[in-house]
Amino acid sequence: MSIVKPYIIAEAGCNHMGQMKIAHDLIETAAHYCKADAIKFQKRCPKELLTKEQYNAPHPNPVNSYGKTYGEHREFLEFTVEQHAQLKKWCEDAGITYSTSVWDMTSAKEIASLKPQFIKIPSACNTHFEMLKWLCNNYEGEIQLSFGMTTREEEEKIVELFEANGRAKDLILFSCTSGYPVPYEDVCLLEISRIREAYEHRVKAIGFSGHHLGTAIDVAAYVLGASVIERHYTLDRTWKGTDHAASLEPDGMHMLVKDLNSAYLALTYKKEEILPIEQVQRDKLKFRGTK
Repeated sequence: MSIVKPYIIAEAGCNHMGQMKIAHDLIETAAHYCKADAIKFQKRCPKELLTKEQYNAPHPNPVNSYGKTYGEHREFLEFTVEQHAQLKKWCEDAGITYSTSVWDMTSAKEIASLKPQFIKIPSACNTHFEMLKWLCNNYEGEIQLSFGMTTREEEEKIVELFEANGRAKDLILFSCTSGYPVPYEDVCLLEISRIREAYEHRVKAIGFSGHHLGTAIDVAAYVLGASVIERHYTLDRTWKGTDHAASLEPDGMHMLVKDLNSAYLALTYKKEEILPIEQVQRDKLKFRGTK
């Protein structure tokens, strides 16, 4: 397979807890300490995304809620499109790519208006075909899409939609298991090989969105051919919220970037039978036999 340098996305999501200062700190840390290529947030319109019953229901895990209802909780964590424009500006100043996951038509249109380099479709929304088609026809950037909790039939319909709209070569598909966190036996890394075999020749690239703990799995995903690696990222895993516990802190994200780039350097064939670094040892140590 062709070896390409890994592209690493620090998924901040809503780990900013509704505070622009924390979002700014997430950007600065991801850019300057972690050395990630991109940072990704989320955009939802809760009243469009949720039914009235869902909006007014209590949060399923009240200890993590920022409101009296799930809808109020989601509203508390939302930034306006103007605030997202500020996030994008901060990213540009820090030298890191800004992006956002979009969960509904309103959010897709708002974020597309900012013209980010790429937009992400989360697993939960990858069968929102109206939104996918709108993005194909109205947004010129790259579209990334996760295959978590998705059937094989749904996968094919998604790719066919992008092909029918002439956008498949702008599409990156992510192998993903939707859980927070995901135990190792449910990561199912060989899905990367299956997705590559089925779609690599039809789309731009294959990626991996991990919700597991630690960083070893991501290196294995990259070696299996996932050239884009996305991991949830926070400044403190003990903070209030559902995603923090399944996220990497800055030291973890820093290590992930370092390990993935080291794997990239190591994934080569020997340029000659005996490398110069080996020749020194060969001259000193190699058994020469007897005449």
